Amino acid sequence: MKDIMTDAELLIVEDDADINRHLSQVLANEGYCVHSAHDRNEALAISPQPMLVLLDMGLPPARQYISEGLILIDALLACEPRSKIIAITGHDEDQAAYEAVRRGAFDFLKKPASVGEIVTAIRRAALFLHHEMRLSECGETRLHLTVKISDGPRECADTVEEQIIRHTLSDTNGNVSEAARRLGLVRENLYYYLKKYGIHPNRTQ
Repeated sequence: MKDIMTDAELLIVEDDADINRHLSQVLANEGYCVHSAHDRNEALAISPQPMLVLLDMGLPPARQYISEGLILIDALLACEPRSKIIAITGHDEDQAAYEAVRRGAFDFLKKPASVGEIVTAIRRAALFLHHEMRLSECGETRLHLTVKISDGPRECADTVEEQIIRHTLSDTNGNVSEAARRLGLVRENLYYYLKKYGIHPNRTQ
């Protein structure tokens, strides 16, 4: 699997500087191109956003809660829907895992997690991402949906519609013209959907 991992972009979000530094070195030695952040703002400032993320759920200014981690999961997936986020926490394991998975996290680890466990989890996430990229090349996409059944089919359909548009824009680096072509739409119709879902692509060709 080394060819899959080589130069893969990885973001580590961990507020403890020593742990962050140690994990960054270990994972760089594993072949990843590592970016590090210590809080939500630093993580969101990294561009382009890596699609492999190791995220400590307890971040400042609310280290004792998982709220910052959950907000960051939402923000990262809104930017890159195929991101594989591995959440890690020392808080209430069951509740933290439930909320992280509900928001779209790929995997969950409980502190203290060993370096071996972390490396294995990241390798698994990288493998999934690799094969999702292959699906994309064949014109297919894999969606993660969390919807309330009581909202009915229309709300579910809107959720699917939004994810397909976000995935396609991610695949085309925000190129609206190419995204419209892949979706079988004219640019004007795609702009309608962008406005409908509040999507702001990085590029507007």
